[in-house]
This record gives sequence, C-alpha cells and structure tokens, in this order.
Amino acid sequence: MPHPFGSSDESIDLRLRATARLAGSAPTATSAGALDALGVLYQLASSPSTAQDALTLLHELQVHQVELAMQDEELRESRTELESNLRRQMQLYDFAPVGYYTIDIGTVVHEINLKGARLLGFDRDALLGHPLENHFIHGSAGRLRSLLAQSDHLGQCEDCGLELRSSVHTSHWVRASAVKDPAGEKYLLALTESYAPLG
Repeated sequence: MPHPFGSSDESIDLRLRATARLAGSAPTATSAGALDALGVLYQLASSPSTAQDALTLLHELQVHQVELAMQDEELRESRTELESNLRRQMQLYDFAPVGYYTIDIGTVVHEINLKGARLLGFDRDALLGHPLENHFIHGSAGRLRSLLAQSDHLGQCEDCGLELRSSVHTSHWVRASAVKDPAGEKYLLALTESYAPLG
C-alpha cells in the first residue's frame, strides 16, 4: 500500500518511529469508531481467505494512526516553541532602550513600544491613532515627513535629528531613523535620545 505522506526522508523517519512505537506497546483505542473498525478487521483476520489481507491492512492502519498521533505531538511542540519565541520577541520589542514606532505617511501611530511612549510622556494607548508629528517642534515635524519620504524614495534606512517636545516649555533632541515597513505601506521609526542638536 503506498504511504499516504510520500517517500521523503521525514516520512520514512516518521514511519520507522511509528512502527517502533507500535511494536513496543499494546494498541489503544482513542475513540469508539476506532474500536469498531479494529473489531471488523479482527473478524476478517479470523477467516483464512481474508486473513492475510486483513492483517496487512490492520498493520497499515495502526501504523498510520500512530503516525498521526506523533505528527500531532510534534505540531503541538512546534506551536509551543513558536509561541515562546513570539513572547520573547514581544519582550525585546517592548523593553528595548530605543523608542520604536510603526507610523503611516501622515505620521499616525499604529504601533509603539514602552520606551517610545515614555519618550513622548504619554501612555501608549493615548498615542495610538494620533499623529506623531504633533510631538515635535521648530520645524522637526516637517523634517520627520521628509525623513519618511527619503526612506520611501531611496528604499533604505535614513536618519536625522529631531527636536521632541518634552513639556510646554522644554524640549530635547532625538536621533530618528526610518525605513519603509516591508510588510506594507507603513514606516518603521526608531527614536534614540540625544543631548545635542543633530544634523
């Protein structure tokens, strides 16, 4: 009987492991339907005229059942690992020492990390959906838009200095780096604190 998953090395390895697992343990039913099917096959196996075919088919079905169980186990392990990696990447994003933003051409904030919110002096939720350029002064808002246009036109990361409004009467400089988001029409922006005017 042809193997349902082809003849790749992974499929062969899976079959060998499934056969070994089946040989090392008694069959276990995972559902009433499986029990019924096995019962029919055992009845066929009791007849001399159908015994060999039934036993061959029974073995194939048992191995296939074990293969599916092993694949399910491996998929669960892969999912757990992916979820763990995703959580780690989110931690690295949120707790980075640099302000990270995802903005559109109008500088509206779509994503922001914790440092990015602290740089602006607001809670993250209060910044989402609002223009980032409102937090810059002395022409820096226009420079931010020019930075986005340059990164869009040149297709590479561009940077410049921007003056960020800290409060009503104070401001400080940040280094802004921007690149077009490869996943869509938005831009990835990083702001790094600086203590002197930047070009």
